[in-house]
Amino acid sequence: DLDGWTAKIRGNALGEDPKKTFVVKDGAVTVNYDNYEDWGDAFGHLFYKAKYSNYRIRLEYRFTGDQVKGGPGWATQNSGIMLHSQDPKTMGKDQDFPCSLEFQLLGKGNGVKTTGNLCTPGTYITLDGKVNKTHCMNSKRPTEPLDVWVKAEAEVRGGKLVKHLINGEVVMEYTDLKLDESDANAKPLIEVQGNNDLTEGYISLQSESHPVQFR
Repeated sequence: DLDGWTAKIRGNALGEDPKKTFVVKDGAVTVNYDNYEDWGDAFGHLFYKAKYSNYRIRLEYRFTGDQVKGGPGWATQNSGIMLHSQDPKTMGKDQDFPCSLEFQLLGKGNGVKTTGNLCTPGTYITLDGKVNKTHCMNSKRPTEPLDVWVKAEAEVRGGKLVKHLINGEVVMEYTDLKLDESDANAKPLIEVQGNNDLTEGYISLQSESHPVQFR
């Protein structure tokens, strides 16, 4: 069930999911759009209750069905595991994405041909020894078709190191996790914290307009 998990849908207060975007079906956390007539930029995230610094999360995901009407092309068969997310209580009502490190999960129907990628809303990292502020960076792991379960695992070591694994293979590794001083959503977090080090946070699962399941 969804005990311990809380939804944050753009345009709604924390805990409000009027269209039942996040449900459990057949033992899997399911992102579904049965009650949506149109996407309406309703980017959503399902947050786990605990904050972590050093952790490993392992799950399987699969994309199913068709993208909801009005979903952006880049969001076709696109979802993610948000690592070191900001506290959902600090998100604005109309904020699309939490400041976080997105372990991006894609299916074969997306234009990008790899999965296990990294996107950095309100954050940046060091990759291959160089500070990298590119918003999305691709791995070399090919995507899988609809309805195929794929194993995804992230190993997170405070603010020092993150590894992305797909089907047991390390597909991306990066270091020195930071909040982005130039990002409007990150600035208040940096001010409260007193620095821009990103050493802990919440885990959330993403709703980006294409049905997906996690187990």
